[in-house]
Amino acid sequence: MPYSLDDRLIFPHPSLADDDGLLAIGGDLSAERLLLAYQHGIFPWFSDETPILWYAPHERFILDPKELKITKSMRQFIRNSPFRTTHNTAFSEVIGMCATTTRKDQQGTWITMDMQAAYIRLHKLGYAHSIETYDENGMLVGGLYGVQIGSIFCGESMFSLASNASKLALIYLCQQFNFELIDCQIHSEHLTSLGAKFISGFAYYELLQEQKVKPFAKNITLINK
Repeated sequence: MPYSLDDRLIFPHPSLADDDGLLAIGGDLSAERLLLAYQHGIFPWFSDETPILWYAPHERFILDPKELKITKSMRQFIRNSPFRTTHNTAFSEVIGMCATTTRKDQQGTWITMDMQAAYIRLHKLGYAHSIETYDENGMLVGGLYGVQIGSIFCGESMFSLASNASKLALIYLCQQFNFELIDCQIHSEHLTSLGAKFISGFAYYELLQEQKVKPFAKNITLINK
């Protein structure tokens, strides 16, 4: 059974997650708790029909920016594209589009209104960031958002309303910042084609412990049993 959280800012150790990665249930989406979670490889993933569920997969699907694969056709598209890519210019709009954009074989969204409000708070505190892709008319047509833990970017979601728009955002993220790795969380063939791969949850956890994160939450801890 997953650990039941209460008002205390604690989590079970990530190694205690079940085979599907489910670690804990309950708690809240305060900035303090979210930051604690991401510092230890834990993230929320749930729907309006369930309580808050916290996951820590035993394998992590990650992308090393230095190993990003850009095809010849994509390089040509980048050279000729009228699209413009920026960061942190429209965080609320990006997370809203990630929540509402229809995806193949996916019904509904896990990015609930409460989740959107929680990550917007993290953004205002300087921990969550967005990348935006605009078309030639200045319309937002793609983007992504996630949480920064030191030199690790924990990607949450992306959307695309035009061909290659979200891919441009990801390439921008890899090339314009000095991230050691990007945590993609969920496997996809699309990200595999760009160079994403699996590493062990333990290796990911060890990398997180090396990160320096500006102080925010106090009196928080992990429980080991």
